[in-house]
Amino acid sequence: MMADVPIRSDLSGVRTSSKRRTRALVATFVAASVLGATGMAARVALGASTSTSTSALESRSRSVVRPVPFFVRAGRKFASANAALAYCQLGGCSTAKQLETLYDMTPLYAKGENGKGVTIAVVDAFGSPTIVHDLAYFDRVMKIPNPPKLTIIQPAGKVPPFNPGNSDVVGWATETTLDVECAHAMAPGADILLVETPVDETEGTAGFPQIEKAEKYVVDHHLAEVISQSFGATEQTFPDKRSLLSLRGAYLDAAAHNVTVLAASGDQGATDVRVMKAGGDIYFTHRAVVWPASDPLVTAVGGTFVDRVAGGRAKPDSVWNTTSDGFGPAASGGGLSLDFPRPSWQKAVSSVVGASRGLPDVALEASPQDPALIYMSIPGEASGFYPLSGTSEATPLFAGIVAVADQVARAPLGLLNPALYALGESRAPGLVDVRSGGNSVAFVQNGHDYSVSGWSARPGFDLASGWGTINGDKLVEELAARHLHEHDRSRHQRRAFRRS
Repeated sequence: MMADVPIRSDLSGVRTSSKRRTRALVATFVAASVLGATGMAARVALGASTSTSTSALESRSRSVVRPVPFFVRAGRKFASANAALAYCQLGGCSTAKQLETLYDMTPLYAKGENGKGVTIAVVDAFGSPTIVHDLAYFDRVMKIPNPPKLTIIQPAGKVPPFNPGNSDVVGWATETTLDVECAHAMAPGADILLVETPVDETEGTAGFPQIEKAEKYVVDHHLAEVISQSFGATEQTFPDKRSLLSLRGAYLDAAAHNVTVLAASGDQGATDVRVMKAGGDIYFTHRAVVWPASDPLVTAVGGTFVDRVAGGRAKPDSVWNTTSDGFGPAASGGGLSLDFPRPSWQKAVSSVVGASRGLPDVALEASPQDPALIYMSIPGEASGFYPLSGTSEATPLFAGIVAVADQVARAPLGLLNPALYALGESRAPGLVDVRSGGNSVAFVQNGHDYSVSGWSARPGFDLASGWGTINGDKLVEELAARHLHEHDRSRHQRRAFRRS
């Protein structure tokens, strides 16, 4: 029963007519202005031009940001759907259909394998007051079906009223829109459960007790098979290791109940935020990673750059890195955990990770040079289509692929990492190696130049892209087949035990 939980809406087939603070972004066509946000999606407004001149459409933004929720606003806002779609057609962004093609999901959809019967839980602070309308309009323009059900719950307490003058609240609403629309775009047949929490997630423990309570409610009440999180805090910002470990209850619960948990690996490359400040975040000047992505019970999703052309890719994906000296680090988060030792399933990559949990595990589109196109109409922001990116984009995209795999396996896959690493070690074609780029970053802080040496992509597993990116058609079948094989083996073992 959910009667004790605030519920904003429980909608089927809805149709309508119609966090952290960030650093400046540098665009090729607009001067950047900084707004606040909270979580792992850094948000930056780059103007509201809707010009569709060829030169403007072919321009691509460079961005350097600090993720809040973890997203990067890459480029401009389009009031016109036609202008937005034209911009994507020229390679400035990716529509839902183009993402379907990039990750080879079309053969699955043709067989009805689109996440049907599976629920993706998207977790965000505050949520968005217009997400029901925005998702329905997004679907109409993108020509994809509405989700069978969109449900919004607040199991950790009622969220405060939406305040368009509060940049953190606006930032989380933007993050929510990105998360929901990307997850739905990749699994159009799945139900979406938006889990809103009432406290900002910032650095350290802030917001995480409410997130843990909300996610534990989702798991204990069997409300979702996949949980997508586009936020995190640098491990070193927690008071101590014990304070971080005390917040793992929902992930332990999820592992016990076969719920897959995903988290963004962050947008600051080999480092991350030490102190969040309105005038500009302070970064660690050495290597750092974020939690919960660093948790062995969570699958960490990093970011790639997709050089897209009509019908596919111009070349293989590379590690996302758009760092620009003087503005801040902006690259796929990755590295070695200080709090978690190497899990058993990373034994085969011990030459890379040593004695620590290494991340990310996989990587998907995240660069502001190839952002996802989303629709948003939240108060305080101009209604229209926005190109958004970051590992906040990559994570819900992968959540959609996992939901489809759950459908094909006819069961929730649960903790995904053992299967992913077994597939990686066997060079399964569903995992596509990323062999170029890296996540080293450079930035100016307090008048001094700093650089943090990260990791470069290499054949096989690495600490910038994990096992690489995804061929959805193949990976879904591989994950499902592996799950069914393991299930059959366990059943035979139980029978043999009973006979003995």
